[in-house]
Amino acid sequence: MTVTVEREQDLLARVPTGLLIGGEWRDSSTGASFDIEDPATGKTLISIADATPADGAAALDAAVAAQEDWARTAPRERGEILRRAFELVTARADDFALLMTLEMGKPLAEARGEVTYGAEFLRWFSEEAVRASGRYSMAPDGKSRLLVTKKPVGPCLLITPWNFPLAMATRKIAPAVAAGCTMVLKPANLTPLTSSLFAQVMEEAGLPAGVLNVIHTTDAQGVTGPLVEDPRLRKLSFTGSTPVGRNLLAAASKNVLRTSMELGGNAPFLVFEDADLDAAVTGALAAKLRNMGEACTAANRFLVHESVADEFAARLGERMAGMRTARGTEDESKLGPLIDGKSRDKVHSLVTDALADGAEAVTGGAPVEGPGYFYQPTVLKGVARSSRILKEEIFGPVAPIVTFSTEDQAVQLANDTEYGLVAYVFTRDLNRGLRMGERLDTGMLGLNAGVISNAAAPFGGIKQSGLGREGGAEGIEEYLYTQYIGIADPTAS
Repeated sequence: MTVTVEREQDLLARVPTGLLIGGEWRDSSTGASFDIEDPATGKTLISIADATPADGAAALDAAVAAQEDWARTAPRERGEILRRAFELVTARADDFALLMTLEMGKPLAEARGEVTYGAEFLRWFSEEAVRASGRYSMAPDGKSRLLVTKKPVGPCLLITPWNFPLAMATRKIAPAVAAGCTMVLKPANLTPLTSSLFAQVMEEAGLPAGVLNVIHTTDAQGVTGPLVEDPRLRKLSFTGSTPVGRNLLAAASKNVLRTSMELGGNAPFLVFEDADLDAAVTGALAAKLRNMGEACTAANRFLVHESVADEFAARLGERMAGMRTARGTEDESKLGPLIDGKSRDKVHSLVTDALADGAEAVTGGAPVEGPGYFYQPTVLKGVARSSRILKEEIFGPVAPIVTFSTEDQAVQLANDTEYGLVAYVFTRDLNRGLRMGERLDTGMLGLNAGVISNAAAPFGGIKQSGLGREGGAEGIEEYLYTQYIGIADPTAS
């Protein structure tokens, strides 16, 4: 059922618009604010506080002040807070889904899927909180005992992107809470409302004041730069573009900060001659159109065996042409808008460049006329291997198809990128699928699957797609450090 204007206004009226610092929602120190835009209409939804460097410093002060007591809080208590947060988010799923749709654009059905996915990090790390453990052993020479423990790294700066406003926040906040770390969260200025609503839920779940502080700002460098340089900060976790990640890594090196970087992607989607084409097309739609293609895990390059390329292109084009673009709150919406005009312009420039290089548009190929930042679902075949669209992250609903003739050629094409986040392989041959896992340079692989993100699995890449892992048993380790204690045995000979 299409959402009413009254329902939208009621929800927006209940979202905190201030900064959360030390357990208090407050205005910016200068009183400044900025507008949040609905990308489906171009209209302003609401205005929120615009943090200054002084606000950032106050947020870190609050996190530092809360760190010692929070680190001593029993793991079970930290886990119970996360469990309550999971239940609260789940109970308010409709609110979170609508808010994401309003500020980011994705259709409501997809937004509800993100609520389920994002909430799972809260449940998963509520269980991991009590499982961080070390070991005890005798030294090989028998003269001492070795005690190895895990301790929270300390105050963290968490910087999240605009494309998954809830899941990117829970994926960082949940393991930090479980490990006993305090935090300053800086959400993207395009989609900060979901983070504010989630922070309010964490308060309701019993998270003590100062453990989670939220600062949204239009001056990201001015606010976060001094925090990265502050010796009291001990951890930086960032999800976003590779160029920004490189700059943050350089800044973090000054104080040798622990870092987690989930950066860009250029995911290959390989379709072999023996693939189930129905499954491959369905997987391609999931891997390409999730979040309108605005995901680091989105399939960016479709590498299809020459014997099935035309049929695959025709089937995918037919399915994508049937995808209805509309504001995400409308029942018929299958694809929402891109996040802003700049993003839509970039997508179109990549498409026009590919077409100029000789590609053929099976379907789509242009912006959608009217209000908002919509782009037609697009399939391109015959894409030249020199085209920009195969080198740059598209971040839109565009599927460029390139053919290959041998397995070795497919691997070479897939690995021909500076990125290494995820790849997708469709084949009926299990041995080939396992070989692809061994030969493809990626941190993750979807084998006959177009979506593989899971709170119980380690998410992350290699090469210039980043450092570290989020989710799984590995996720909490990013927020813990190892301490060794040597215990002398005076009775040992």
